[in-house]
Amino acid sequence: MTSTKPAGSDPAPRPKRRSFSPEYKLRIVAEYDAAPKNEKGAVLRRERLYHSHVTEWRAARDAGALENLVDKRTSPARPKRSATELENEKLRRQVERLEKELARNKAALEILGKASALLEMISESAD
Repeated sequence: MTSTKPAGSDPAPRPKRRSFSPEYKLRIVAEYDAAPKNEKGAVLRRERLYHSHVTEWRAARDAGALENLVDKRTSPARPKRSATELENEKLRRQVERLEKELARNKAALEILGKASALLEMISESAD
């Protein structure tokens, strides 16, 4: 089966996801709430939003959680950890992993030592 697209054409670029600042969200919620009933849809169309946006933002505002209006995964306001902190965290995890491995190896060596001593006792008593 052949493709209907020419081989050299690139697909359309992926759309970039919109992000909204807390100030924008609060402004839109206030504007939407102040709009007369027959003009609320016009606000949503102008801003290219859905009613669910306003509902979610209003609930966050009413909960008194302005910081909850910010997507913490992608927010530029999220504090960046320094390279030193990142390296320290990486090294802490590595130390924890190596300490667990060391404890496991020590236990295995202790068991092997006891098994070796037991075998020596058995071989001496067989003589």
